Amino acid sequence: MTISDKEKLARIKLNAFTYLRTDWAERMIDVFGSAEDVLKQSAATLAQQGGISTGTAADLLRDAHALNAEEEVELTRNAGGEILFLGEDGYPAKLAEIKDPPFVLYVRGQMKETGPRVSMVGTRMITPYGRRCCNKFASEISQAGCIVVSGLARGVDSACHAAAVANKKPTWAVVGTGIGRCYPAENRALASAILEHGGCIISELPFNKPPHAFHFPRRNRIISALGSVVVIIEGKERSGALITAKLAAEQGKDILAVPGNIDSIQSGGTNKLIRDGAHALLDTKDIIDMIPFEERFGLDTDFLQEDNKKEFDNLTEVEKRYLSVVGSEEVTVDEIIENLGVSVQEASTVLFDMEIKGVLTCIDGKYSKNKF
Repeated sequence: MTISDKEKLARIKLNAFTYLRTDWAERMIDVFGSAEDVLKQSAATLAQQGGISTGTAADLLRDAHALNAEEEVELTRNAGGEILFLGEDGYPAKLAEIKDPPFVLYVRGQMKETGPRVSMVGTRMITPYGRRCCNKFASEISQAGCIVVSGLARGVDSACHAAAVANKKPTWAVVGTGIGRCYPAENRALASAILEHGGCIISELPFNKPPHAFHFPRRNRIISALGSVVVIIEGKERSGALITAKLAAEQGKDILAVPGNIDSIQSGGTNKLIRDGAHALLDTKDIIDMIPFEERFGLDTDFLQEDNKKEFDNLTEVEKRYLSVVGSEEVTVDEIIENLGVSVQEASTVLFDMEIKGVLTCIDGKYSKNKF
């Protein structure tokens, strides 16, 4: 779909209403023909035909007409960013699929989809244990080639972004303000480092929108949607991190949570998530394993393979023969049987044991060395 420049400006103005829902906007555009025509209506007409209350319609029109859309475009461009529109090329596919995708998306920096993305969130009241977990997991997945997605908030979010930029790797920050602001203010240096190392700052809010309590739970749906998997580091039983986990579950995402001491308040939420079915995060390979297989190609996980190397060293002589046949290729069980001159029963037993050990993996009937 191609959207005209005038229509884009109208959509930027429509997006100025803090409580805008995308389904409202799309319904009104369907009724009146375009965002330009929506903005020409009276509050009474908009309410009657657009399916919203008169008060909401009046507030929407007030906020829309108060915003200078041309200035929004100029400010964003001067900051090295761009504005994306739902339905147009360049809008993130994963985000377009969710129930309430952002109607308009401001992006500052480089939103290059160069690898699988891992959403990582948690408490602002981070503990030393939580900080160590952030440093380990965010650092290792970024080294492997994943993009860390978080919210640039104090605590876990900041620690995860910082671990990625320490490796000079891209990370995406989804913020609860406009991209022209930095909140909290102490993260200005971190925000600059994110942009410097090929990452980006993302928001559905107008360029200079200040922080508001309503913004942060809303932006969590964007954080979870952008990731291939969602990781919860620390969080109380009632926290923003748990809201993100709930949204992730609704979006069909796999959720990993870091287990913690049962006496730690900040691990109460993650322990509860694990009890209720989330995957326990014990090692970086747990994250890699949850990434859809087709997204893993190109990841560099050699530095995570120490355990697998030990498994290779501890193979029996028979298993080493099987491994030599597999080599670096993908082979069928029939090819293995023919090459080694063994029975189907023996091959099935040995191959099953090697899968259990994590040495081989079988996909579509073909065996290969487990790279993950």
